[in-house]
Amino acid sequence: PSPSVSLIGVLRAMSSVLCTLRAIFFSCLAARSQGCLRNPQGSCVLPHDIGDDTPLLQVRRTTLSGAKVDEAGPSWGCGLVGSLPNINADGTASAETQRLIDGIKSSSSFNKATYWNWNLAPQEDGGVPEYLTEDFIFMPEIWGVGPVVEHGTDGLRDAGKANFQDMMGGTSPATMATILLGMNEPDIVGSCMGNMMGKCTAPCSDEAVNSNDCPAAQLNGPPAEPNEWGECNCWQFSHATGVGYWPLDGCAAPQPLPSLWDMSQLSSNCVNIVMDAWKQTALVAHRKGYQYLSTPQVAVSISYARKFIQTACGCDSSGQCACTDASCGCPVYVVFHFYGNDCQPKTNGDYETLTQRLGEVAEIMEAYPFVLGAIINEVGMLNCAGGAICIPDGGKYPASAQPDHGCPSTDELPNGLATFIEEVMGIAMSAKTSDGRYVTKGFSWFNEDEEGGTYNLRLQYDNGTVNKLGEAYITACTKWGEQSMAALARS
Repeated sequence: PSPSVSLIGVLRAMSSVLCTLRAIFFSCLAARSQGCLRNPQGSCVLPHDIGDDTPLLQVRRTTLSGAKVDEAGPSWGCGLVGSLPNINADGTASAETQRLIDGIKSSSSFNKATYWNWNLAPQEDGGVPEYLTEDFIFMPEIWGVGPVVEHGTDGLRDAGKANFQDMMGGTSPATMATILLGMNEPDIVGSCMGNMMGKCTAPCSDEAVNSNDCPAAQLNGPPAEPNEWGECNCWQFSHATGVGYWPLDGCAAPQPLPSLWDMSQLSSNCVNIVMDAWKQTALVAHRKGYQYLSTPQVAVSISYARKFIQTACGCDSSGQCACTDASCGCPVYVVFHFYGNDCQPKTNGDYETLTQRLGEVAEIMEAYPFVLGAIINEVGMLNCAGGAICIPDGGKYPASAQPDHGCPSTDELPNGLATFIEEVMGIAMSAKTSDGRYVTKGFSWFNEDEEGGTYNLRLQYDNGTVNKLGEAYITACTKWGEQSMAALARS
């Protein structure tokens, strides 16, 4: 990191009062940051090669808030998962897409929007390239148990650097984040995606394969059925919603991860396998300059993430932990996913569920003060009656019956999904610990069209025009940024 400078020095470097105030705000928040194949393995002591020109590490410290600034950690702000239209390979964007980006990035300590994609770098997804602009921070994720690959095209990129190699043979002008996200949804079995979504909940056993009773799931095509045990070939033409779907070498249970913490004697060897791989990942990440690690990205169970923290950080029954940072594999952000169901968030208690999960994260932050907050990095609405995994179009408001395949205007959602965004972001922004710390540090909308059993959640029309859902996201993210600025002014 760059050497400390005084507030006066920062102010003198600015050219206008408006720019000065904005720079101070983001500099102070950023200072808090100091101190593919989707298989079960996630394939497809000092940082090295980190220079003074590293954008996210070149942070000017100030003495405005003393230790409180460093302890709070960065707020990653609003982000997206799902490709954006009208961004070119050189990182230039259309005026309308840039307006969306500008509208959400003010919520971040870094004045950048976040983006992630279940992989280590931008890639092509379904034939659509994930081009980003310089206004993005890319958050890499190790999808499986690991360990993460260190070198090569499929390897982890250096943290905090712009113009990194993407997975399409080019260079992305975005900046690589200084946080590595943990494995995807190990707390539930999940489903094979595509035409057996919600029906195929396990890979085929050897017996099923040998008896030719292993139907292949397809990402596209007419609905199909698994075998009588709910098994299918999910590895050839499709993929699973999360790593909890798969077996893991060395673990006795056929799908061991969802019950990893449930049967200590039977699963202790499996816990060791998972944690050994995680420790190896942490070492690679530390060498690459990553300052933060997250818990596994849980679908429903915050307690799963808490137990992972306790194990990875070596915490005893009194709450004392052997290590509390990335160097030893200790996660300091709790990551979870949140979806409403069937366009009925009040009837189904979805808002209460989000409030409860944030409350559980607050309890973790209070028990373990080194935990900096929650990142809710998949938020959307599922096209089914209930549950994290279900058969699409099975609810009261099937997407296929709606003109735009989104949520209709109802008493619960007067403005459709735009109302949902307003409500969930209001809940996320207001959550605090008992000692007044904000809980939510990141929020990513699931910007996809009926992927993984969702409704059409896109923020833009096909021509790139921001729709009313996108406008609602801009408004909510802008409000979040204003709240953060006001909180900083009071500190």
